[in-house]
Order: sequence, then C-alpha cells, then structure tokens
Amino acid sequence: MPDGADDLSLGRHPRSGQPSWAARRALAYDLPDDLSVTMRPIGVVRSPWKWREEAPRQATVGEPMRGTILLRRQVDGVGMQNTLQDLKGFSHLIVLAWFHHSHGWAPQVLPPRDRVKHGLFATRAPDRPNPIGLSIVRIVDIYGCRIDIEGHDLLDGTPILDLKPYIPAYDSFPDARAGWVDTLTNPGGDHRLRYDPPSGHRDLPPEPSLDDSAPS
Repeated sequence: MPDGADDLSLGRHPRSGQPSWAARRALAYDLPDDLSVTMRPIGVVRSPWKWREEAPRQATVGEPMRGTILLRRQVDGVGMQNTLQDLKGFSHLIVLAWFHHSHGWAPQVLPPRDRVKHGLFATRAPDRPNPIGLSIVRIVDIYGCRIDIEGHDLLDGTPILDLKPYIPAYDSFPDARAGWVDTLTNPGGDHRLRYDPPSGHRDLPPEPSLDDSAPS
C-alpha cells in the first residue's frame, strides 16, 4: 500500500489514525438536495374524528374506536382486491399514513404529556419534515377492498401509504426503553393546539402533494 494511502480494511488513515475518506463518505449524507420521493395513497381512512384534538394521542390510548380503511380499486391499472388475500389470519395491522393536516414542523416540540421540549425525532408529533404516521390497529374484518379496524388514531380522510401485517416475533420488543417517557412522574395535560380551521370554515387549506417536498 502506498505511503499515506487509505487503509480501507480498517477504515482509518495509516498515519493520522483519522477515519479514511471512504469511511467519512460512508457516514455522510450525500443524496442530491433536490431529490424527492413521490408517493401515491393506496387507500383512505373513514373515521369518526375530523380534527386532531378529537382523536387520541396514540392508537392505544383511550377507548378503542372503530374505523375503516378503503383501498383504491386500482393502482397502475392493477386491481387491489387480491392485495388483502390471507390478511384475515393476522389480528393486527401496521398502517403507514400521511398526516394531511400537517402544517410545517419545528426541530423541537412540546409533547402533550410533558412540560419541556424534546427533539422532534424523540417524539410522535404529527408535524414532521415528511408527515408520515405509523399506527398498529386491530383487524375487525375484511370485505373486498375494505378493512374494518379498531383501536386507531387516524383522522377521517387520512391518505394510506402502505399496510403491513403485525408479527409479534419481529415487531414486539418487551424490554425496550422509552427514554424521557419513562421518566414522566407528573405529566402535563393534553395541550395540543388546533391548527385546523373550525368546522364549517370556508378557507380550508389545500390538500398536500404526496412527496417529501410537501409540508416543510
């Protein structure tokens, strides 16, 4: 190996001991600044809740409520009815959704149950650079392209991006730590703010484009 060349096997420069160019590059974000990812909803939620403060903070908080996920009839000209085949054998479903009421984001937020701010990615706040939500819900029944669910926190009209079966052997971590949530001894009240116009308001915000350049 030439003197001063990167030791790629160790990932460090042989003289300085600093990370090699290859190692530094592997740890750097190097995607184009203008890269965007386009997504299309595969379905929509029908829910009793229209506004954020009506819905529970999480899918497992409060009395479980029923809702419905309605899939599109086709995507790329392919019928969706067979995509739910064999899903009835699972009790729970992982739902990835687009928070369509999101209006921008902040690097630190005040969670509903705490009294101090935390980094956005240490919270479940719905206002995010890419406002994607994840909920685990119970499957009640499936009819064609319709899934009746229970125990959810999704607003009516929420676009659905993807569905995956919940598998306890892969998705459950009983010994997981919950960071600052584990330290709450005197949690605050639910101080979520209404960002949406009140019911009946005529100046409703436009529906966001489903790509990662939307609400930022």
